[in-house]
Amino acid sequence: MAMTLLREMLEHAFRGRGWHGTTLTGALRGVTPAQALWRPARRRHNIWEIVLHAAYWKYAVRRRLVGGSVGGFPRSPSNWPVAPTKPSTVRWRADRQLLRATHDQLLEAVRDFPTRRLAERAPGGLWQFHELIHGVAGHDLYHTGQIQLIKRLCTT
Repeated sequence: MAMTLLREMLEHAFRGRGWHGTTLTGALRGVTPAQALWRPARRRHNIWEIVLHAAYWKYAVRRRLVGGSVGGFPRSPSNWPVAPTKPSTVRWRADRQLLRATHDQLLEAVRDFPTRRLAERAPGGLWQFHELIHGVAGHDLYHTGQIQLIKRLCTT
């Protein structure tokens, strides 16, 4: 039951219908590459950067769940990967696909994670595994709100 609930939390924050309103996937629907690169102010993140950041943390939590190496994250730097400087439909589609793929891989890792280990401390010792899992759902919701606000401010 616990693992089902954690997977549902991840899904309700990411796609489908969320009782709270828009999901991360919903917030990205219809965003053009130019809108994704629009920056609300100097040295503030844009939607594209937020997408890559969300993908990275899904990857990072998955890596902690499965232990060992799961390959490197394909964009750099890690936490806030650099977005392109010019709009590209192909790259925007690829980076949204990266977000979906890392989400699906995380769901698979949660499905396979032993329930008896949820209260254990993850590598680094600060957080328990269950806190990482529901934390990444909260992370999606937080950044969904940011994206919605940036879309309203966008002048592109």
